[in-house]
Amino acid sequence: MSDRKDRVDGLAVVLLLGCCALWGVNQVAMKVALAELPPLTQSALRSAGAALLLWGWSLARGIPLWQRDGTLRGGLLAGLLFAVEFGCMFVGLQYTTASRMVVFIYLAPFVVALGMPLISRSERLDAWQGAGLVLAFAGVVWAFAEGFGRGGGSMQWLGDALGIAAAVLWGATTLVLRGSRLGSAAPEKTLLYQLAVSGIALAAAALLAAEPWPRQVGLLSWAALAFQTVVVTFASYLVWFWLVRHYPATRISAFTLLTPVFGLLAGVTLLDEPVTLRLLLALAAVSCGIALVNRVGRRT
Repeated sequence: MSDRKDRVDGLAVVLLLGCCALWGVNQVAMKVALAELPPLTQSALRSAGAALLLWGWSLARGIPLWQRDGTLRGGLLAGLLFAVEFGCMFVGLQYTTASRMVVFIYLAPFVVALGMPLISRSERLDAWQGAGLVLAFAGVVWAFAEGFGRGGGSMQWLGDALGIAAAVLWGATTLVLRGSRLGSAAPEKTLLYQLAVSGIALAAAALLAAEPWPRQVGLLSWAALAFQTVVVTFASYLVWFWLVRHYPATRISAFTLLTPVFGLLAGVTLLDEPVTLRLLLALAAVSCGIALVNRVGRRT
């Protein structure tokens, strides 16, 4: 009997809000650590550390990870997509502004909405749900509109294109998780594929890019990296893949549009940035859009 649910319940909402809040704070942690740890090196360390934690967690709980179950091909593909996605993000930020990158990355839910009906017809959005997804994305655009118009140089188009590529890769990763044997695999195994493959790929990318290893890393940067590794990459991603397995991917993907808004709120809380009317209106728009995406319509 399938344990997949056809709608997002209260437990899923609480878990999704928690994940989005953590991912929003993660943006601040990444910014703090980037002062001393180069981006590709930081991302590789995060994936490798979380992979070790996940392996220990699985051993302690007796979760089998190495049996042959037909997930290898999908797992390697998902891990490669995961690694290239982060590579596109970090490289793209060298050519475009952070505000533009955030807006382009959160095109990912549209990729999922377009692709999921090819995997499961029950996840096709109706007109109201589609309008909700557009409204939520409009809220993200509004939140970052002030920084979106600032120039990023003559190569800004390349950074923007890499941001769109990262969004497509993020959405494609979700589709691979649902459309392959990974859809019925344990969340621990699904996540381990992505962490192990991305850790190796990002480390290789850091070596090819000749990123210098910092001579000294302060306690604050190590704390920020530890938060990213333990809380975000290990714990919250494990919860996310459990949600992808058990709930409609299109509907839970819409919740990810809260992440950049939570990132702005984290800046207000942790970096003493001002609360603006624009931010509050954006939060309201994203919330209303998510509510529309998760509305329960009449089914024939």
